[in-house]
Amino acid sequence: MSTLLVVGLGLLGLALLTVGADQAIIGASRLATLLRVAPVIVGVVVIGLGTSTPEFVVSGTAAVRDNAGLALGNLVGSNILNVTLVLGVVAVVSPVMVRSSVPVREAPLMAAAVAVFGAFALVGLKFVAGLLLAVLSVGALVLLVRLSRVQDGDPLPDDVAAFVSAQRQRRWWVEAARTVVGLAATLGGAQLLVTNAVTLAHRWGVSDEVIGFTLVAFGTSLPELMTSVQAQRRGEGDLLVGNLLGSNIFNSLIGGAVVGLAAGRSTIAPFGFAVVTAMVAAGVLAWLLLWRGSRITRPEACVLLAAYACVLPLLISANP
Repeated sequence: MSTLLVVGLGLLGLALLTVGADQAIIGASRLATLLRVAPVIVGVVVIGLGTSTPEFVVSGTAAVRDNAGLALGNLVGSNILNVTLVLGVVAVVSPVMVRSSVPVREAPLMAAAVAVFGAFALVGLKFVAGLLLAVLSVGALVLLVRLSRVQDGDPLPDDVAAFVSAQRQRRWWVEAARTVVGLAATLGGAQLLVTNAVTLAHRWGVSDEVIGFTLVAFGTSLPELMTSVQAQRRGEGDLLVGNLLGSNIFNSLIGGAVVGLAAGRSTIAPFGFAVVTAMVAAGVLAWLLLWRGSRITRPEACVLLAAYACVLPLLISANP
């Protein structure tokens, strides 16, 4: 198979992954709304989980195919991308204002989840670690629901309602079908992306880890970027930040659990200290910026972009 065809199939997989995840997010969010799930739960849990679906699927697929470096590299790279490049790009265009208390309360949980995942990545993920991360995932979901309680006048419920609104009333089975088809496209896209990304890595003499950190991580973070751009265009900074923070929580705990459980009896090789430290530092930086002023200004966005620019050479040259 020619390199051009491999690239084309990889891009096709990326397109399926992005469009499928986007439709799955919209369908699941509208379905939850039709089932009278609280808007804040939809914003914090459903949309956050939806935008993280590509990471779960790609990393799980890679782990099953014994591409452990790509599996963990994708999660680590996505965690860094979300709170540096994605948040920075959106905030440079227009400062992100957080008026709801939910994202601010969510930020330390995000930092803790990334740190726990980082600790397991340092020593190597095993089946037992996957089980433990799965248990922590359930605990995090419960805690997120409790943290999502809002006071009267909190803007987050209205932000979510505006994001999931349709021009005309949809029936539940239509949104359920949209969700299922979107997930199927995500699964198919993940298979194409992983297979052809690994092929390219081997042909170009690049490690699976580097491909996972960069190209695959960027591809699986596109749903977060698309959701963030849509939210920022509507002035929904609370939904934007909550989505990115929630995505990192789910990437770290559920994504880590998927990789650990998929590893079975084998152990996913540990990652280098510098790479894991960069991931944890990016999460802590985003937390501190939000804690400081509940907003991301243009100068702070430039700091986030500079942080990603500094980390990228480290990721490319890293030897996990």
